[in-house]
Amino acid sequence: MELTFAVLVMGVGATWTVDVWAVVRQLLLGVPRPNYGHLGRWLGHMTRGQFLHKSIAAAAQYPGEAVIGWIAHYLIGIAFAALLLAVTGPGWLAVPTIGPALLFGIGTVLAPFLLMQPGMGAGIAAARAPRPAYTRLQSVLTHAVFGLGLYASAWLTH
Repeated sequence: MELTFAVLVMGVGATWTVDVWAVVRQLLLGVPRPNYGHLGRWLGHMTRGQFLHKSIAAAAQYPGEAVIGWIAHYLIGIAFAALLLAVTGPGWLAVPTIGPALLFGIGTVLAPFLLMQPGMGAGIAAARAPRPAYTRLQSVLTHAVFGLGLYASAWLTH
């Protein structure tokens, strides 16, 4: 039960850190926040057998897509927290160090690069996005923030 609680705290805490980062980034830099409704739309269409889209924004809306997307966003964060502990071992929680959390967080950028962006129509690593290099940079920075959130949240489990 203790490990389950730690995974929940870390996953929710790190994902919340990403959400705070998105607000700060929007206020200071004018970068739009992610639309998790598009994630929900993509996942919703999967239940109908459609996994790839030319443009997820142009795809038909899916009932409850915003709620689905936000729930999936947090569940993915929790799953990544569990995976970090599977990789480092639960002993890492006794004295969390920033290195593994930050590297793991940055490594999670492979999920959007190889799954989400291609599935939603942006291509591998956002190759078909209007500004691919900029989109990639924002993805890497966001996943680095996720890693920092994993580290900070791990300390909260003490």
